[in-house]
Amino acid sequence: MALETLEFEEPIAVLLKEIEGLALQPHTDARDREIETLRRRIESVRAELYRSLTPWQRVQVARHPNRPGLDDFIARLFTGFVELHGDRRFADDHAIMTGFAEYKGQPVLLVGHLKGGDTKEKIFRNFGYARPEGYRKALRAMRLAEKFRRPIVVFVDTPAAFPGIESEERGVAEAIAVNLREMMLLDTPIVIIVSGEGGSGGALGIAVGDRVLMQEFAIYSVIPPEGCAAILWRDAAKKVEAAAALKLTAPDLLKAELVDEIIPEPIGGAHTDAAAAAQLVDAVLSRVLREVSALDPATRLARRYDKFRNMGRLGIDFVEGGS
Repeated sequence: MALETLEFEEPIAVLLKEIEGLALQPHTDARDREIETLRRRIESVRAELYRSLTPWQRVQVARHPNRPGLDDFIARLFTGFVELHGDRRFADDHAIMTGFAEYKGQPVLLVGHLKGGDTKEKIFRNFGYARPEGYRKALRAMRLAEKFRRPIVVFVDTPAAFPGIESEERGVAEAIAVNLREMMLLDTPIVIIVSGEGGSGGALGIAVGDRVLMQEFAIYSVIPPEGCAAILWRDAAKKVEAAAALKLTAPDLLKAELVDEIIPEPIGGAHTDAAAAAQLVDAVLSRVLREVSALDPATRLARRYDKFRNMGRLGIDFVEGGS
C-alpha cells in the first residue's frame, strides 16, 4: 500500500506517482536504475522539507494515519505482552491499553493510547479519545506495577479526553485529576513518551513521570490548534496561526523545560519507517530507564515532584518581572 502523503509533501507525491508508473512497465535494468534514482531524489526532497517544518506541518505529521502507535512499539520493542482489561468499576476503555511485558529482560508495565488503524478499529478505539474508565484502568494497572516494583513506560497519543456527555457523567475531570495526584506519588520509575498527539488533559492524565520524552515530530499542547482558533479568533480556519502561538512542537517544549529530551525520528517522520523509529525510541528509552531506575526512591519522587512544580515558572517570572 502506498504511503499517504500530506499536503505539504506535494513534490514527494509527484515523484511517488512516477515510481508507480515505472513499476507497471516491463522489468529492465534501465527501469530499475530510474526507479532507484527517483527514490534517492525522494529522500533528498524529504530531508529538505522536514528540515524546516512549520508548527502546523508538525501537527499534520503527528496526526499521520501511518504514524506508529503503542501496538507498533509493543511488537518491535517488547516481548511477552499480557494486556490488562477494565477499571473494575464500569467498563474496559479500548482507547487506552495497559499490560505487563518484558523490555530487554526487565518486566515493565506499558500504558498508552490507541487511535486504531482502519475505520473499524478507529471506531473500536474511539479514535484515541479516552473516557474516565480508561484513566481509572491505567491507574489500577500502575498501582499493580508499584506493588510488584515494575517500571512504567507510557506512550501518549490522543487528541484529547472524550468530551461526550457520558464521559462527563462518569467524572472524566475527576479521573484525570486523581491520576495526576497518584502518578506523582507512585513509588516506581515512570518514563513518559509523547509519541504522537499530546492533547490537553487527555494526554496529561497518564503523563506524569520522572522523565518526559518526546518524539521529534510529535506535538504536546493544552488544546488542539482548531479549538484554540475557534476560541481566540472564532474561526477554526486560523489553525495555522494557532499552532504557531501554542508553542506545541518538541523544540518549543524542550526550550520551555516541559519535556526532558527529544527522540529523533527517521528522515520524513516516524510514519515513513516504523522499524527505524522504534530503534531510535529504543536507544533513548533504554538509557533513560536505566538512569531513572538507578535513583533511590526518595530522590526519584522528590525530583518528580520538583519537576512538575517548576513547570510554568517562565510565565510567573514574566509577570513578576513586570515585562
